[in-house]
Amino acid sequence: MKERSATERADIVVIGAGVSGIGASRQLAAEFPDKKILVLESRAAIGGTWDLFRYPGVRSDSDLHTYAYDFKPWRHRSAIAEAPLIREYLDETVAEFGLDKILRLGHRVTAADWSSAEAQWTLQVRVTGADGAESEKTVKAGFVFSATGYYRYDKGYTPHFEGREVFRGDILHPQEWPEDYDYRGKRVVIIGSGATAVTMLPAMLMGEGAAAHVTMLQRTPSYVASAPRVDKIALALSKVLGAKAGYAATRRKNIWQDFLLVSVLTKFPNFGRKLLRKLALKDLPPGFDVDTHFNPPYDPWDQRLCVTPDGEFFHALRDGKADVVTDRIDRFTEKGILLESGKTLEADLVVTATGLALQLLGGIQPTVDGVPAKLPDTVLYRGCLISGVPNWAMMFGYTKASWTLRLSNVCRLVADVLRRMDATGQEIVVPVAPENLAKEDVVDLSAGYLRRSLHELPKQGTELPWRMRTTFVPDNRLFKGQLIDESLRFSTRTSTLAGVGAGS
Repeated sequence: MKERSATERADIVVIGAGVSGIGASRQLAAEFPDKKILVLESRAAIGGTWDLFRYPGVRSDSDLHTYAYDFKPWRHRSAIAEAPLIREYLDETVAEFGLDKILRLGHRVTAADWSSAEAQWTLQVRVTGADGAESEKTVKAGFVFSATGYYRYDKGYTPHFEGREVFRGDILHPQEWPEDYDYRGKRVVIIGSGATAVTMLPAMLMGEGAAAHVTMLQRTPSYVASAPRVDKIALALSKVLGAKAGYAATRRKNIWQDFLLVSVLTKFPNFGRKLLRKLALKDLPPGFDVDTHFNPPYDPWDQRLCVTPDGEFFHALRDGKADVVTDRIDRFTEKGILLESGKTLEADLVVTATGLALQLLGGIQPTVDGVPAKLPDTVLYRGCLISGVPNWAMMFGYTKASWTLRLSNVCRLVADVLRRMDATGQEIVVPVAPENLAKEDVVDLSAGYLRRSLHELPKQGTELPWRMRTTFVPDNRLFKGQLIDESLRFSTRTSTLAGVGAGS
């Protein structure tokens, strides 16, 4: 029987200590220095994505001047940075703002139960100590901020492959990559065409431990564009204006630069196709079949654009140590993969870069007065408060801009709500969506890992305050002025609204 420790209480509990959770805890702590805040992280280290993934070359697909926090400048020379640099930045943030004092590692929230009579959440927590011993703990919270990301940490998505069991080589998913895995001299086939595959292909061909050859096997092409690893304008701005002002100026520059690029590519898709094709041809080997391998059947930004810093992905193809094959898998064989075209790709290692398995709230199933809150039946208020779920916010970022650009506005809304409650003595806030509200999907990309899980996600409305935008500039406008309206119902524990439940 697991040991149960004493109950811990907090005004605000942040679930997750990845980029969003660390940023949210700092901003909320700054807004409410007198409130007790706890950060519960299920893993033994902070960093979320950037500590979990250990595959070769793992890096951000967004520039760090917009992906990093507005309150802490990104000082490293690389604007597109690998995971170790991002983890270092997060460690600095925790130390600089004293967040280690409120951080609880090895604390996995397994259940969350709201009581209107008590006006608080009861969180059941499984605690794993440094020695691996487990115990149970209860945390009581007045408000919960979920910063758990959008995918499962325990496994990725891998489709069924016929004959997989007969393959004599190794098969690895990037999400489960052994950090000490030796692929030196191996023939590698990476199944997939997204950001992970585009990142891994050149990374596995670098250094003394390089693979012999890497093939990216894709069923459907992606748009791939080169971007400078070092932002020379950012370096100049920091030199002239200083680190803080230079970072702020670079952040504004990149926000507008990215917004204009996305706007042009989505509003003029034919032009976007031609532009991306032209840029790819410039970096690809002479005579490369660009229309087979880099001409997706969808328009630019129907799925995320893959970025390759300094064109390293294209350079690997030019060097002849890598290639791209566009085909479908018939089955695995002892020596590799047989394609529907009849061609066989021999391999010592197959990497299934086939996507993520989506999961919101870290797999937690909240209950409201004993009734499960079914996320697919809910609507997001300004993209972060969940209809029918009291005193709970979630961080949901952008699909066509840096995910974390949305964090400050989400924290501002949460802070406004908490200040209203403090000023009026009210303890409960519940978003209530109009019965006739027209609804739509909360994501607008056609990527397979998103389409597979849409039925598990909350919805958004087609009008304010029940909708969000997918890029920062228009979404930021939605956070101007008063953020609280009649859709948010405030009450005390003695006058709890009757008939307001999960999914309202």
